[in-house]
Amino acid sequence: MLNISHAAGHALVTPGKQSPDGYKEWQVTNEIVTIVMMELENYEGVSQKRIDDPTGSSDFPLNKRCELINTWGANVHIDYHLNAYGSGWNNAGGTETYVYTTRPSEAAALAEKVQAKLVRELEFRNRGVKTANFQILRDTDMSAILIEFAFMTNHNEAMKMRTTEYQKKAAKAVVEGLAAQYGLVKKLVKIPSTDVFYRVQVGAFTDINNAKGLAEELKAKGYPAILIK
Repeated sequence: MLNISHAAGHALVTPGKQSPDGYKEWQVTNEIVTIVMMELENYEGVSQKRIDDPTGSSDFPLNKRCELINTWGANVHIDYHLNAYGSGWNNAGGTETYVYTTRPSEAAALAEKVQAKLVRELEFRNRGVKTANFQILRDTDMSAILIEFAFMTNHNEAMKMRTTEYQKKAAKAVVEGLAAQYGLVKKLVKIPSTDVFYRVQVGAFTDINNAKGLAEELKAKGYPAILIK
């Protein structure tokens, strides 16, 4: 079982953490987390837990988040964020993914896969996989990555990330990165068995040669045609 924990960055009530027009980071990252978790339900051997307030009404301190993640026993943790530069709209932009300063091999490999897929899906500037001494990366016991999907101070990126289309693109990249790193397999869709069979009659002719001709044509196409008087 692969235990994956998720946290949607900062809460609605966190000071700052918003676009110049007041749109909160959480309004975007919460949607991405929700979609990711829904999509991962389609894979075998995955258990998930959200390590934040899913209502956005409170912001858990980082030490509490780390404690919750470690206590639950996550194998992987993903923190979801939007970047920012300055206080007004500007041209700083792009996607980047962080791992701890020591570049743990598994976390780095996951980050590289997720980053590549995010750049492909979102088509923002590739800022690469970077290292940082973030507490959420340092004080957790598992492979952890922190994603900065885009800049909420970049008008073009901010507007796109508010759309369902781009939130789905971001979620798809995260899920595909996880699947590639851990060899996740989708659940088989079971088709209910049935003992009921239905017959379909094709054609009725007064000339037996016409009937034989249609029967042969159907057989040639792989259908079990039977000629009945």
